[in-house]
Amino acid sequence: MKPRLVLLLATVCGIAVGNVYFPQSIAPAVAAGLHVPVGAAAGIVTATQAGYTAGLFLLVPLGDRVPYRRLLTILLTVTAGALLLAAAAPALPQLIALSLMIGTATVVAPIIGPMTAGLVPPQRRGLTTGLLLSGGTGGMLLSRTFSGYLVHWWGWRAPYVISAVLLLIFAAWLHRVLPQAPAATRPPSVAHLLVAPIRLLMRESDLRRSCLYQAAIFAGFSAAWTCMALLLTGPAYGYDARAVGLLALVNAATMLATPLAGRLTDRHGPDLANLVCAAAVVAASALLAAGAGGHLAWLVAGTLVLDVAMQSGMVANQVRVYAISDTARSRRNTAYMTCAYIGGAVGSWLGLRCYPLLGWPGVCALVGVLALIPLTHVALTRSRRMARRCAATHPETPRNSTSR
Repeated sequence: MKPRLVLLLATVCGIAVGNVYFPQSIAPAVAAGLHVPVGAAAGIVTATQAGYTAGLFLLVPLGDRVPYRRLLTILLTVTAGALLLAAAAPALPQLIALSLMIGTATVVAPIIGPMTAGLVPPQRRGLTTGLLLSGGTGGMLLSRTFSGYLVHWWGWRAPYVISAVLLLIFAAWLHRVLPQAPAATRPPSVAHLLVAPIRLLMRESDLRRSCLYQAAIFAGFSAAWTCMALLLTGPAYGYDARAVGLLALVNAATMLATPLAGRLTDRHGPDLANLVCAAAVVAASALLAAGAGGHLAWLVAGTLVLDVAMQSGMVANQVRVYAISDTARSRRNTAYMTCAYIGGAVGSWLGLRCYPLLGWPGVCALVGVLALIPLTHVALTRSRRMARRCAATHPETPRNSTSR
């Protein structure tokens, strides 16, 4: 695989991941365009994330059975079709249903990762994986920025149309340049592929730990960003959709922090990285809460810390998952990513329930409480391991019962 093909795949990852995140910045414009409450329009965010979770579980394992070129072309085309239908949606219920479909079909990034790892030499896998992750992170950040400006210029339907056109172009491009090779010589059955992640999750404690940590952190991340548009376009700030995009663009430093998190994990293990990231999310919740009264600088600082902590925690958790075994990594990744995005969908839902009742401070409190789950669990796990290590190093001297 040539480097330019890797860059092409990283770009496709970014566009696909962007479909999950650009609804976060256009919800207020959708509400105005369809004449519905903003809280109701934010349901497109939850629907997209729920669909992405379903796609991770149902479609990503097919990468071990269906030839990659065919699978990617089909998924990109289906996603583009759903985006075009969403752009023409006459009312919110149809848009929410299509958002569910978009999220389900736009799961090409988790399929491209294992595919690329099998097409490059071992000495280039680290660099290749980093490029693909940077593409996904860039799509997450830039999609919010560009969608905010597209909404301001041409209305809320524009991001759906432009994303669909891009996906169709890249679907044709990938169909032409990807090698025509099956994903596996003897592919397992579909039933086995769907059941395997559940079996692995039940059997492997380290996989469950990574799933728990990332689901909790990603839930807080999703709750904050889902409600961010409501805060910035509300009376406290009075901005338009472009402000959400610009705030996301500030957090481009996340792309630089991810390699540092990888080095921390390599040197000290994923547990310490998880501990630091969870503590950083608690600190981020306090910074975000300080921005409730119109202080934008606190919001910038809080979102930056939150994004860096979430992405860094993802690196640490994936390192733990990949270290379990050299086999069935894609199926473990399916279990891990599914649990993470279940947490994201639940976090968006909880955030939308907290915001009308408790306002922005309530959402920030939710972020902090969710981060306490991995923080407490990692601290207790490390304490137990240190206690066992001390007991093994300094065993108690048995008392001589015959001495007088």
